[in-house]
Amino acid sequence: MGHVYFVRHGQTVWNVENKICGATDIPLTELGHQQAIETGKKIVEEGIQADEILYSPLSRAAETARHISEITGIPARMEPRLIEQNFGKWESTARDGLEFKKAKEDFCCRYDGGESMLHLAQRIYNLLDDVKAESDEKTYILVAHNGIARVVQSYFYEMTNEEYAAFGVKNCAVLRYDF
Repeated sequence: MGHVYFVRHGQTVWNVENKICGATDIPLTELGHQQAIETGKKIVEEGIQADEILYSPLSRAAETARHISEITGIPARMEPRLIEQNFGKWESTARDGLEFKKAKEDFCCRYDGGESMLHLAQRIYNLLDDVKAESDEKTYILVAHNGIARVVQSYFYEMTNEEYAAFGVKNCAVLRYDF
């Protein structure tokens, strides 16, 4: 049975400022670039084997994937389904804002021009189904975002709505999931 790895992008300015990035294309900080380089080294040191890196089209994930690819020699390809959830009017607002936390409880909500949790889950679950179908022949590293990490976690593990909303991974964390 196969597996997949998930890596969250390196630090951004809006991560430091506790702002929701969402689909807004926010670049990595210098620390974010260094985190990505260190993650590439960690993948090599831990002997993690993968055939390909699939990454979000947003620059913070693309740059993270580029650093990892350069260090590991694993080829990287942009995967549009890995783009972060569009949080509409909430992008650039405080991640821990009470109104945003309340809005996150409604999985059908499109955040006034954004994307609902249900639409997000559909595209990520479809991607993971595709990866699973290839998992006997190929292993992938997915480089994406915290919102994507929640959906990936929910694909592999049962989660309550509260657990889903609270789930998060640190910048450049490497998680392994077994199909």
